[in-house]
Amino acid sequence: MAKKRPQTKGKQPQPTDGQVPVVGAREPCPCGSGRRYKACHGRAAAHAVTELVHRPFEGLPGEGDWVALRELVPAATVELPLKGGLPEGVPSVSLATVLPMAWPALRRDDGSVLLGLQNDTASGDISRDLADTLQRALTAEPGSPVQARRAPADGPRLQDVLDPEGAFEPIVHAGFEFWVPDSENASTEVSASLERANAAAIPTVKLSGVDSAYWCETPDKNHLRWVMPHPEERLLDALSRLHAAGKSSLGEGTRLVGSFRAHGLTVPVWDLPSGMGAEDIEKPAAEFAERLATALDSDAPLTPEERRARGGLTNRQVTLS
Repeated sequence: MAKKRPQTKGKQPQPTDGQVPVVGAREPCPCGSGRRYKACHGRAAAHAVTELVHRPFEGLPGEGDWVALRELVPAATVELPLKGGLPEGVPSVSLATVLPMAWPALRRDDGSVLLGLQNDTASGDISRDLADTLQRALTAEPGSPVQARRAPADGPRLQDVLDPEGAFEPIVHAGFEFWVPDSENASTEVSASLERANAAAIPTVKLSGVDSAYWCETPDKNHLRWVMPHPEERLLDALSRLHAAGKSSLGEGTRLVGSFRAHGLTVPVWDLPSGMGAEDIEKPAAEFAERLATALDSDAPLTPEERRARGGLTNRQVTLS
């Protein structure tokens, strides 16, 4: 058999130092290496923007409410205080669960800004994506939406942009009329989007006596969904102790049925009777918070009954994000 001739490759240009501009993933890398951008300088950038941040809202005031508004609450707004105050020409900045046509953000005619929370994001760090959208909205032309894009890997996060001392106080709405100051004169497209969103919204109320707990009404039964900041394993142990002792309910006809896992936090869920409103659950929720605090303080090993209760709760846990 004839020997194969050794193949030689021509000398390839070497990557140059300095900043390499971003181009399409399949385009030649601007550094001159001859490789596609995604296989060269785009590799590190792609990894940086796709790496999942387990708790994107950690360190922000009201982390539990950020999670609730992202995953559980249909219609709500929150005024957002910025570091250094509002720029000239921007009278207010507000977070909104959803915006018309699923816009990432909207600069209104009066210069105010609405930032949408329940949108698909391009990277694994929701906080960075939202901060990028917010910064672009602050300089957008009044009366225009802000389109989605991939945030720079080294761009700021919400923790860098928002005032860490500012309050985070969600206002839950029955519908999405907050989208437009004058809904009667809204465009046909916005009006249609508003009608669809209102039809799909589940009645929701934020409890006032405990943090990050939301009552909601469905046709068959009502629910309480409570975003809790405690470490997951410790919280599950505490819930298991209460469940095994018959102390995990919120009153007659209520039942702890499981939990969600969302953005690094655990969200226990209770089934409630259809006749139990948000005001009816305020006192039981406050009393449960006291029982939970005591259970969280315990370091005793779980009993066999508590381990079985924990297994049941774990099997009924659903990951949202």
